[in-house]
Amino acid sequence: MFSKTFWRLLRLSRQLGVRITLIAVLAIVAAGAAAVIDPLIPDRLVERLGPESVMPILDILSTSMLAVTTFSLSVMVSVHRSASSQVTPRSHRVLLEDTTTQTVLATFIGAFIFALVASILFRAGVYEGGASVVVFAVTVGVVGLVILAILRWIDHLSDLGSMDEMIRVVERRAENSLRFWRKPPHLGGSPLNDGIDAIPSDSAAVPADATGYVQFIDMAALSHAAEADDLDIYVSAPPGHFVLKDGPVAHIVGTPSDIEKTSARIAQAFTIADVRSFEQDARFGFVVLAEVATRALSPGINDQGTAIDVIGRLERLLWRFGAEVVPDEDIRHPRVWVPPTRAADLVHDAYAAIARDGGAKIEIAIRLQQALARLQKAQDTRLRTAARDMAETAHAYAEGALPLAAEREALRRMRGLG
Repeated sequence: MFSKTFWRLLRLSRQLGVRITLIAVLAIVAAGAAAVIDPLIPDRLVERLGPESVMPILDILSTSMLAVTTFSLSVMVSVHRSASSQVTPRSHRVLLEDTTTQTVLATFIGAFIFALVASILFRAGVYEGGASVVVFAVTVGVVGLVILAILRWIDHLSDLGSMDEMIRVVERRAENSLRFWRKPPHLGGSPLNDGIDAIPSDSAAVPADATGYVQFIDMAALSHAAEADDLDIYVSAPPGHFVLKDGPVAHIVGTPSDIEKTSARIAQAFTIADVRSFEQDARFGFVVLAEVATRALSPGINDQGTAIDVIGRLERLLWRFGAEVVPDEDIRHPRVWVPPTRAADLVHDAYAAIARDGGAKIEIAIRLQQALARLQKAQDTRLRTAARDMAETAHAYAEGALPLAAEREALRRMRGLG
């Protein structure tokens, strides 16, 4: 379980602007370092690799990298727009964190900046004798990196923004979020199995410092606050929960020395933003996958195959969720109580919208009943119950939407009701 600071650094590392800035600074440093290393270069290399050997390469590199970067940015923008309109608007956020695209673009821009700065320093007379040897060596390395980036970019473009790739990425993010909740369970806190209704009535509420979705909870900070003031902290707004400013995000049981200071300290452990994120929000991945399926079922797209594919992926995620054994003794923050991720909520997020929007299509109704029938055999009792309830809901939607009596009868026979 990592801290809020580490989580913020991780989020920063996934931003395109941050990577480009770091590479740009590195390129400038590399270009400027040549003047410093100049006295260490042997004379025989200076005679062999003068400015006339390097300048043509730098000119080609700066010109070509500018064109390649412009083209790559236009491709990225068009892919993002296409994915937002064809897959789901939430896919745009997933694409923004595509590390391959970020690294490739950063490499192109870094190469352009290095070539441009080195050319300017050459023409300004800053470089002397041995500096050209250093610039030549660095240029050869930069060309090698550019070649690797181009090959990687070509391979990545074959899948970038495609429906299959987007579904695969979202499924992987959802699986990681589930694993985050299950190992250790409940974010490492004590399980509040009955939910927020089990919070003691004599507890004091901790107000949120902003309005939005809870993206991240720093469990280590909450545990430290609990130990320091001899408190029990009950989380009432887990990741993915929408809170209003000054609304409760947690409750404390105990008598802290300074209630306002302690409440402010606990509130700072909650990161609240305008949108949901995948890291700790186990339900968000299911919501996004369901959105992909319902978008595919819309009259304008009418792509039942994608919806069937998503149903299978959701079934796989739920089966893994029900098959994993949660070690109850793996509690790292015993004085912080966290509501569990309920199987009923995951099943609802996964299939409720698909059952509603796909009820009029017999192939969707049958595939959904097949998935829910298999989930009713899971190890987790709560998952079995949730799957059975959702199967009844999906059947009710289909009964009211299927246009042909023969299709309704086929669905009843499949469920053993005919």
